[in-house]
Amino acid sequence: MNSPEAFASNVQKAGRISFGDVQRLQRDILPDGICLREEAELLLTLDQTISRADRAFADWLVAMMVDFVVWGVRPTGTVDAETAAWLTPFLVGQRATKTMCRLARELAAEADRCGTALPSPALNGASEDCASAQVAVGPIPLAA
Repeated sequence: MNSPEAFASNVQKAGRISFGDVQRLQRDILPDGICLREEAELLLTLDQTISRADRAFADWLVAMMVDFVVWGVRPTGTVDAETAAWLTPFLVGQRATKTMCRLARELAAEADRCGTALPSPALNGASEDCASAQVAVGPIPLAA
């Protein structure tokens, strides 16, 4: 019952992610954060399909995704082109949410602090979608 899949099924049935759901996610389901792409994809999909979620879910998801993508995937401290391509469907287009725009900004900021820049294909679209949604905050560094 403490699997990410069971969690997703329960919140989809409820149609929302409550603060209590986020606490269970942190404490019981993924206490060490996101470790697999499948877990990440499941949570990113929830963000895009659940219409009501406590703010704590977005805060946790963005922090865990940055940790997973920048520090949990080799080579650490960077986001390579293959990882950026994997994230692109979540960061751009009609599926992009405010949380996904925030994730794109946070990934770019973290990669920039590491002395790298995210490959541009994912972020060019993400920055345009964020700008049109009026949630962008500052420039996103792009790879040359």
